[in-house]
Amino acid sequence: MRHIISILVENEFGALGRIAGLFTARGYNIDSLTVAPTDDPTLSRMTLVTQGDDRIVEQILKQLNKLLDVVKVMDITEAAHIERELMLVKVQATSSESREEFKRLADIFDARVVDVTDKTYTIEVIGRSRKLDAFLELLTNKSPMEVVRSGVIGMARGDKQMRV
Repeated sequence: MRHIISILVENEFGALGRIAGLFTARGYNIDSLTVAPTDDPTLSRMTLVTQGDDRIVEQILKQLNKLLDVVKVMDITEAAHIERELMLVKVQATSSESREEFKRLADIFDARVVDVTDKTYTIEVIGRSRKLDAFLELLTNKSPMEVVRSGVIGMARGDKQMRV
């Protein structure tokens, strides 16, 4: 099962390496990882996506809580939560037909064309991972030139929060 784990860490050198090392040492895979400072410059927020049954994820959470840099850990998968991912897709758009088709596709997925050259379009798609996957599936016969994904970010809805 896919799990989204939110981690609040001290914004210190090596924190990311220690967390990644924990996963490596135990043979767990990280499907997606995003990290950025919070509104408190001494703290960073990591959103990590991994696969595993409840027992494995419970072990991961316990091990993360043991790390000195970790302030708070929360598995937001089962709770009501909001998740988003950003994807940029560069496609070859040399004919007026292909340009129109990419504009229509972007409209259908509530995406935006963010860069245009005489030969390419770059399309920004934001949403849940399933939405981004569906967009890419429709492009398989159009051979995207380049695809960049940010990884999942997420937070619990309502009163639950990741604050110290």
